Amino acid sequence: MSELASVPEGGKPEAAASVPEKGRSGAAFFDLDKTLIEGSSGVHFARAAYRAGLATRRQIAGDVWANLQFRLHGSTDEKADELRKRIFDAIAGVPVIELKRLVPSALAGILPRVYEPVLRTAFAHQDAGRPTFIVTAASQETADVLAYVLTLDGGIGSRSEIRDGIYTGRPAGPFTYRDGKAEAIRQVAQRQGIDLAQSYAYSDSESDLPMLRAVGHPVAVNPDRDLERIARAEGWQIMRFDWLARRLRIASTVGAVGLVGGGGGYLVARQRSRSRLERAKAASRRRRSRLGVPF
Repeated sequence: MSELASVPEGGKPEAAASVPEKGRSGAAFFDLDKTLIEGSSGVHFARAAYRAGLATRRQIAGDVWANLQFRLHGSTDEKADELRKRIFDAIAGVPVIELKRLVPSALAGILPRVYEPVLRTAFAHQDAGRPTFIVTAASQETADVLAYVLTLDGGIGSRSEIRDGIYTGRPAGPFTYRDGKAEAIRQVAQRQGIDLAQSYAYSDSESDLPMLRAVGHPVAVNPDRDLERIARAEGWQIMRFDWLARRLRIASTVGAVGLVGGGGGYLVARQRSRSRLERAKAASRRRRSRLGVPF
């Protein structure tokens, strides 16, 4: 798991976000990619699918590239719909059991990238009596298994229609992206008697503003530029501990494209990633030294 320090605005290192000791009837909702884990969980499932023979190199490279563009440049409603269609088209006709069998391989890549400060924050909420949920645009099955492995209380993801153990390629609920995330947590809150005004939400991205605004206590985690601007303007808490991870995200994703795209592309991407890694490490050491954070 990640060993990066958690540094809120003001520069004083902390192990986790500030969490009140006792909850009343609230909950805590955590975005997955770049909030609870470094990078994209989808990349690791794509690699697992390739190794299992469920996808070609070309398909995986295209999916990784589309995911990178989606994360880097945000999304209009049209792009979100395109992504949703791409996801559901990809699983249409696939037995549920085949995707479940990808989980062990995918987890081997995901779990070392869990942000410990965020996970400790989730545990603090549990200790204060608040249920904790992963909220992700990934599948409900992905959300469920990650919540189980990380010992959180539940997962909220995009639900797919299943008939006779096979995905039909049609949605069975809201696409849990942007407004869909807010809608999904409202549904959970209504079913479980959760008071959203007493609840917390954690995310890195402006695209999750609807979810963040749906709760009484929004927290920006390693926020992108737009979310950081809004969080500062509205006085939201900010968790920041991604000095190194910010610089490695694109390098690691490009490396994934090279890995499935052929030996030559892999070697080039690997060399670039190494160079970026060394520069990022040096920059991280300089920043930690200025702030007095131990190495």
